[in-house]
Amino acid sequence: MLNLPDSLQGLAEFQYGVITSRQALSAGLTRDAIRARLEGGQWQRLYFGVFAAFSGQPGRSSLLWAAVLRAGAGAALSYQTAAELHGLAHKPSSLSHVTVEGNGRRASIAVIVIHRSGRISVARHPSQSPPRTRVEETVLDLTEAARTFDEALGWVSAACSGRLTTPQRVHAAMSDRAKLRFREALRLALGDIADGVHAVLEYRYKHDVERPHGLPCGSRQVRVIRGSRSEYRDVLYRKYLVAVETDGRLAHPVEARWLDVRRDNAAAADGIITLRYSWSDVTKRPCAVAAEVGAVLSGRGWPGPLRSCGPSCGLRRR
Repeated sequence: MLNLPDSLQGLAEFQYGVITSRQALSAGLTRDAIRARLEGGQWQRLYFGVFAAFSGQPGRSSLLWAAVLRAGAGAALSYQTAAELHGLAHKPSSLSHVTVEGNGRRASIAVIVIHRSGRISVARHPSQSPPRTRVEETVLDLTEAARTFDEALGWVSAACSGRLTTPQRVHAAMSDRAKLRFREALRLALGDIADGVHAVLEYRYKHDVERPHGLPCGSRQVRVIRGSRSEYRDVLYRKYLVAVETDGRLAHPVEARWLDVRRDNAAAADGIITLRYSWSDVTKRPCAVAAEVGAVLSGRGWPGPLRSCGPSCGLRRR
């Protein structure tokens, strides 16, 4: 970024080398000077009226700044793009999502998806750069775009379990929205998250297996100190020394599998029986899982009773 006016140099550095034609003109450059830099290869056009004031390959931060600047004053990165910046999404989206002031349907500019909101001024984080929506607002935007409740809950769970926000702050942000998909279900789920439910599968275990079948309420995310390391039990029935671990991973690497085995063996040395269930177990055969957990708990002194969850409950066919 050579030969920039002093008044433009600092701004260009802050914006990762990206400037707009309006900013360049305000700093004293003429349109002919801008054109000469572009034709000479010193600058490159990223979008209409938005330039990289350098000749090399633009990095991710430069491209995101370019998207915000192209969208206009007051814009903020949002949805999947804001999730990426907050550490919620680990794979960059091929599209840049930006929210601007106003109402109406979303539009697109090249690889930029423009969303409109009448409350972007309060949803935008006051200091982070590139400008982006707050964590809570990002999460709620993503729940609006989610295809299913499980997908929506996944965003909320990830944000809270990752300590990027709290259930209380998400709930407060929900209250500021007149319209919100899954509002009541999310409100109830936030209570479970506050009680230690950290993932979608743990939520499904509680609501599809434990609660409807009359199993005792286990403690969630119980911390166990072993040597110099901390371990966490997804669900622990303390009184009966029974643990339930839920694993929502589609693939289970060998290293992770042996880590689980070592953890289970260590728990067994403490007298704890560990039961493990996959996504398919919990979502496809919750009644059978309840029957198995109930049988183990009964063998450890739980008086029961295990109850049917409804007319079609699998327990009725056992």
